[in-house]
Amino acid sequence: MSPAILLSFIIGYFLVLMVISYLTSKKSSDNDTFFVANRNSKWYLVAFGMIGTALSGVTFISVPGKVGAPSGDQFAYFQFVLGNAAGFIIIATVLLPLYYRLKLTSIYSYIEQALGTWSYKTAAGIFLLSRTIGSSFRLYLVVIVLQKFIFDSYGVPFAVTVLICLVLIWSYTFKGGLKTIIITDSLQTLFLVSSVFLSIYFICRSLNYNIFEAAEAIKNSSYSKIFFFNDFLGSHFHLSKQFLGGLFITVGMTGLDQDLMQKNLSLKNIKEAQKNMFSFTAVFVVINIFFLSVGALLYMYAQRNGISVEKTDYLYPTIALQYLGIVPAMVFMLGLTAATFATTDSALTALTTSFCVDFLNFNKRGDVNSKKMINVRHYVHIAFSGLMFLTIILFNALNNDAVVTAIFKVASYTYGPLLGLYSFGLFMSYRQVKDKLVPFICLISPAVCYFLSTESKVLLGGYVFDNELIIVNGLITFAGLWICSSPKKSKV
Repeated sequence: MSPAILLSFIIGYFLVLMVISYLTSKKSSDNDTFFVANRNSKWYLVAFGMIGTALSGVTFISVPGKVGAPSGDQFAYFQFVLGNAAGFIIIATVLLPLYYRLKLTSIYSYIEQALGTWSYKTAAGIFLLSRTIGSSFRLYLVVIVLQKFIFDSYGVPFAVTVLICLVLIWSYTFKGGLKTIIITDSLQTLFLVSSVFLSIYFICRSLNYNIFEAAEAIKNSSYSKIFFFNDFLGSHFHLSKQFLGGLFITVGMTGLDQDLMQKNLSLKNIKEAQKNMFSFTAVFVVINIFFLSVGALLYMYAQRNGISVEKTDYLYPTIALQYLGIVPAMVFMLGLTAATFATTDSALTALTTSFCVDFLNFNKRGDVNSKKMINVRHYVHIAFSGLMFLTIILFNALNNDAVVTAIFKVASYTYGPLLGLYSFGLFMSYRQVKDKLVPFICLISPAVCYFLSTESKVLLGGYVFDNELIIVNGLITFAGLWICSSPKKSKV
């Protein structure tokens, strides 16, 4: 498929998003609209749109690619997904009621009430760092595909491709913010989900399978093993590691993350927010089964046609864009583009919201919707776009791993302290921490975890950490907070 056709498709897709942005923001583009969509969103739109945000280009490309990776992943990722589902249930039943009871705009405001100002700023700072890194990694994955299959043909440098993507995303979110994103994410999720099912159809057709024959072929293939129980110490894929890692990373990366929680806080009440989370969880699990199935079918196709790629992340785009024909290529680009924008637009809005509320104290000002404050929010939005640009450029120079591995490796270090902070606030309300020491605790904990991850084979009898390292990180933070705290004095 020619780069010109693919580029035309992306331009057309972008124009659709611009029209939606205009329609959703023409009546209101103040800060209340940008931050929480005036708390008037529809739960079913939020639930559906969150699927695209949560899945992203990582799921779209890396998860299918890792099914047949030399490391022997197969369907081990589904163990992680089951942990995700358990984490979403905890968020719906524990964290969301807390956020709604306190009527929060930024979820990190809770930490200020529970632990203190330094703890609050530390939690918000951890989010800004974590989400900037995580979203940059996700966008990077998609940009390398666009670069390889479109912009290299025109001699466009990688940095310019990144800049184009970020400018496009900024241009349709800077006015309407969350109100625009809830609509665009719903549309993009529709495209993303449709592309998965259509990809399965086109690959099955190329392999001369009907849907039942494809399911049987996947079941009997060497790619379909889901549960791993062997070698608890040395295997990354053991069920307990994957499930617990998935659970706690979900609580950290979703429940303690302003990005996805901001959408929940735009709903009218807690009942709608919980309906959103439960329905989202069910669809999330099912969609991931189909992504893994796409991966198995891709490797069967590659084996039959003698196709090899230098990185597993290239398998899906290579087959879709070079072997299956024009329509499947367009379907792939539709899903990939949807995944790109759905993840990054949401992240930029959440980063802007957190900085404005947590560091510039927008929620404590009476003129939050004044022209001056709206202009300040615009400047913050531009600044985070620039920061994400620099992060992607740096990551491109340093990355050697599959992107999906890199993202959750980073999350194990950056979201662990958030788990510790929130846990201490929830369960140790009778103790008062020495607030100024909290930033140091949240720096020490990831450093200790890094040491453990590199030396665990020696120190722990051959044990190898995977995503469950986030649990250790949270426990170390919790322990540090306990040591640096004392019982609260009862009021007379």
